[in-house]
Amino acid sequence: MGAQENLTLTINRALVTGGGGFVGKAVVQRLLRLGVETRVIGRNTYPEVEALGASCLVGSITDEAIMAKATEGVDIVFHAAALAGIWGPWQAYYETNVLGTERVIAACRKNRVPTLVYTSTPSVVFNRADIRGGDERLDYADRFLCHYAKSKVMAERMVLAANSPDLATCALRPHLIWGPGDPHLLPRLLASGRKRQLKRVGDGANLVDISYIDNVADAHILAAGNLVENGTARGKAYFISQGVPVNLWQWIDELFAMMDTPQVKSVISFAMASRLGLVLEAAYGLLRLNREPRMTRFLAEQLAKSHYFSIDAARRDLGYVPVVSTEEGLRRTVQWLKSR
Repeated sequence: MGAQENLTLTINRALVTGGGGFVGKAVVQRLLRLGVETRVIGRNTYPEVEALGASCLVGSITDEAIMAKATEGVDIVFHAAALAGIWGPWQAYYETNVLGTERVIAACRKNRVPTLVYTSTPSVVFNRADIRGGDERLDYADRFLCHYAKSKVMAERMVLAANSPDLATCALRPHLIWGPGDPHLLPRLLASGRKRQLKRVGDGANLVDISYIDNVADAHILAAGNLVENGTARGKAYFISQGVPVNLWQWIDELFAMMDTPQVKSVISFAMASRLGLVLEAAYGLLRLNREPRMTRFLAEQLAKSHYFSIDAARRDLGYVPVVSTEEGLRRTVQWLKSR
């Protein structure tokens, strides 16, 4: 799958939380190719991951004893496990994303693991306004439309605050991750498109960052290398993307055309989508429905507003380069989607 073939990492053993997930598994593959003995912790066994050569430990990252066992003898932890999504009870997001991160940090300290790379999200700075070329000086959001964003702010703050002489930490914020193996973003878009349920929200001019999975995996290895070697990334967060934003709706139309899926013709204004999201959120909350509403206020913001970021800091400190272009990534992804 690789992008940067000259990557190196001078460690012997690594732990990847959430190693059976989309990002986690990509990081596992990178580590194994670099000759790093790799352990994965997750809620299930992952035969595909074990077949690659990693060992799997079943358990929750919120379990202190399990995390103490998982971090024994490792040189670095890649903390990619998280509860994602834009709907669900706060307690579920808090336990996995906040308490789980607290347990990961505590286990690192207990077993004197010297390095921790955290998979965060640009959602930590989404404050209900367009973001055009923002960088890491952006403040954390203080108005949240989904529990995921709030919990990730709390977790990222915790990870960066944990940076110390004994534990080097940093956080990566890849935006809209996609590529072969994607279990969520593109399959959901295509399913909605085939059912003609997807509506363009707003004027269709919004630009957004996207991140191809191989480039995201590279960023994790580069961040680890920095922390292990010169440490200029210590205590910092970095935006990760393709480096050039796309027009969201044009990119979706291009994907749909390549997959013989009807183009998005229906349009709804941002104001109407936001009001609809508010109504559906209230109704689903009142009825205690667990499934995600078709529209929420957070989703309306994501589909209508621009949100792209500078990756200059990642280029400078980590040596990050999005080697796989958006065009090449789309070609590979469509090939994978069609092979399914």
